[in-house]
Parts: sequence; structure tokens; C-alpha cells
Amino acid sequence: MVWKPVHSFWRTGMQRLPPGGAGDTGRPSGWALSRVDNVGGGAAADPVPTVRCRIVIPVTIGDSAIMSEAFFTVDGDSHLPSVMARGPWGAAMGGQIVGGLLGWGIEQSGVDPDLQPARLTVDLLRRALLEPVQIQTSVQREGRRIKLVDGALVQNGKTVARASALFLRRGEHPDGEVWTAPVRMPPLPTDSDYFPADMQFFIWGYGTNPEKGTRGMTEWEQSHAQKFAWTRLFRPMVQGHPLTPFSRLAFIGDITSSLAHWGTGGLRYINADYTVTASRLPDGEYLGLAAQSHYGTAGVATGGATLFDRHGPIGTSSALALAQSADAFNAPFRTQV
Repeated sequence: MVWKPVHSFWRTGMQRLPPGGAGDTGRPSGWALSRVDNVGGGAAADPVPTVRCRIVIPVTIGDSAIMSEAFFTVDGDSHLPSVMARGPWGAAMGGQIVGGLLGWGIEQSGVDPDLQPARLTVDLLRRALLEPVQIQTSVQREGRRIKLVDGALVQNGKTVARASALFLRRGEHPDGEVWTAPVRMPPLPTDSDYFPADMQFFIWGYGTNPEKGTRGMTEWEQSHAQKFAWTRLFRPMVQGHPLTPFSRLAFIGDITSSLAHWGTGGLRYINADYTVTASRLPDGEYLGLAAQSHYGTAGVATGGATLFDRHGPIGTSSALALAQSADAFNAPFRTQV
């Protein structure tokens, strides 16, 4: 297990931090001193020397206290983003958060379980601020074998993102074999039981070291080897609603842009959209991506990947992107231990 500092404790005067120590759980122990002004409305308290001591809280995937912190909570017809919804491009929601919420909203609108979510396209029209948003859905076409549902994310009266989901009815599969390019994913990571409370989701990157990889995305900062990622989403999109395979697919699709467009200069592109296609829903918590292409000219790039679950390939993903400055990307939360 790796311990990481995740919380600062601030208290009036001297307070003992939660127990821990070499003979306990291995956590560091310490004291927190704070300055408190105008306590209880009286005269301002004398300043006290201030020391911040950070402690570590180990969390497992099954910890209900952390699992309860979803990306959004429902308030009437609005969805309120938590601090975990912030993305890497400034004070706004991440693309995967936006797409994940749109996918969740489309699924909540009512879809026949015999219909396969075959395609989801998300257009990221403008910055989605860390403020309440509303989801609007509409059925564009519904037939015996096909259903097309549109979704929009509205904030302060403006559409900040939209999505189009195509559902196709499952049936008997034809006989015969069809050629496809062979792709092999690296093995699943084995050390994913613990995570800091400030982690949005897990991601393991592979590139130079395709068999072992590393936590995070450092393996992608090169141009001579194919890039891969295994991801694990463990936070629900919306409080009180468990994750579904379609929600995971809608969320993870946005990672295509980072995977496909990351190179020797880091991540220099921000995506304007992403699309995922799937012949079946993913099984299990892990979703994998194998980069297939990156083409760029004059600050415009397109990239693609093959999508996997633990059993094998399930579909494809793509992302269109625009060039950004070298210091624009700044992940606000952990994606690794």
C-alpha cells in the first residue's frame, strides 16, 4: 500500500490529529495549531502559531464514505457538480465529466434494455463551469430496430455541451468471419485496491514499457511506441445512482484525446468532441484503450483508439482537438496513487 496525504485538519487551538503511528497503521501522527478570529461573535482571539499537519486516510474501492461522493448531486431539475468534477483545463468541468453526465441523462430518459448503445458522440461546445447544470433529452427517431436520442447540458440558459446516442436492437449474429486488425492490450493492473480521497479515477499508462506500464500518463510522453491505458471509474456520476456500463463508456471515451494526442511535448491539444462506438456493453470495472492514430496539421488534430474490456475489444473511439499552449494542461486531482 502507498500512503498519500489527502486532508488538512484545521482546529481551534491545539488539537490532536486522528490516531496513527508506527505501531498503529503506519500513518504519520501530529498536531494541528490554528488561528481562529472572532469565535462565537466575541472579541477576536489572540493569534496562535499556525502549523498544518497533513494526515493520510487509506481508502478502498468498497469504502462507503468515499463512494458516496459522486461527481454530481440532484437539486430539483439541476445537477450540482462536486469539487471532483473539475477538469484539467482551468476552473471548469472535465470533458469526461460532461460526457459522463450526458450519457447518464440519456440513459435515464428510458431505453429498451434490448437495444445496444452503439454510438455516443459528445460535442464540447463551451466551458461548463462548476455551477448547476440541467440535462435536456429528446428522441429524434424511434423505430423497431433503432432509437436516436439527443441530450444537451444547459447552464445559465446556454447549451454548453450536447450528445447524440444511437441505440440498435440486438439480434441473431451472422455466420462467417470478418477481417479486423489485431490489437493486444497489456495485462490488467493488479494494485488498485487503495486510492486517495482526492482521486477522480484510476488510469494506468503503457508505452515504452508495454507489459508493466506505470500509474498515470508518463508512458505517453514519447513518439516511438504504441500507447495504451487501463482505466477504472469508481465514483458514481450522480449521487444515489450506481454506475452503469453505459455511464462508464460515456466517461472513458474522453480519455481518447489525451491518449491519442499526448506526445514528446506533453498534452498540447484540447478536444472539441469525442465519439465512442460499441458492439456490446463493457463487462466489469476496467475499460482499456489502445491508441491507433494521431494526425495533425496547423493546430488541428484527429486521433483514434480501440476500446477494450477484460474480455477483449468492444469498439472504437475518436477525438478531434485543437492545439493548446504547453502549460495549459494541469490535472487538478489525482488519477494515480
